[in-house]
Amino acid sequence: MKKLNALFLILTLTLVSCVSKDQIKKTIVENPDILTDAIKKNPSTFITALNEAVKASQSDMAKKREEEEKKKMEDAINKPLKPMIRETGARGTKGAPITLIEYSDFECPYCSRGFNTVITLLEKYKGKIQFFYKHLPLSFHPNAMPASRYYEALRLQSEEKAQKFHDEIYKKQKQLKNGEPFLKKLANSIGADTTKLATDVKSKAVQKIIDEDMAEAAKFGFQGTPGFLLNGIPVKGAYPVDYFEGLINKLKEKGKISI
Repeated sequence: MKKLNALFLILTLTLVSCVSKDQIKKTIVENPDILTDAIKKNPSTFITALNEAVKASQSDMAKKREEEEKKKMEDAINKPLKPMIRETGARGTKGAPITLIEYSDFECPYCSRGFNTVITLLEKYKGKIQFFYKHLPLSFHPNAMPASRYYEALRLQSEEKAQKFHDEIYKKQKQLKNGEPFLKKLANSIGADTTKLATDVKSKAVQKIIDEDMAEAAKFGFQGTPGFLLNGIPVKGAYPVDYFEGLINKLKEKGKISI
């Protein structure tokens, strides 16, 4: 009888008065058997209602996320991040309207996907894009920092050698587990001055470049790899080529670039 009276009270309050949610909640909390009995007697109805509620909730959350992402994108387009652009090291066309920067880890498997994306974009937007490789070697990849040092040491010899080294590492990434012997062999295969390389790899100047890249990545909120900036718009992760194409099209629509 007590359960029936409580249920009757809830229905009456809901139908004939302006009852707050707190009041209804209080009544249910004090009489929890009302809900459990209703569920036991009508399980299929309850499950159907629950599934519909979950779907509605998921749909609302998806719309909210979409709206939030859209706003973030608009903010990023209107207020792009401003990285340091090096005088040297550009791949593609120096001073091109599209600037792609990657914060990467030579040992990260996702960065090998990023490498393929970069190569595709450089070809697709040939003459309209400049690319800069920056370093974010992660602590749990033991060979990432040494590889970064070799890359920067090779840049002191020539950009061409550094680019070949960059490409070959990502093509043969599994061999990087062999550490410095692999790095030395690879550098030798592309015609490096090994005597100069042995000195430069340990230099403070080389380490300073890597440290500056890592500090810039942290400032922009990049914690994992790969991380990209496309004309100052952050892209966190190994997104496919069409995602970057979409960003470029948005920049064109907004009048931010002309290509």
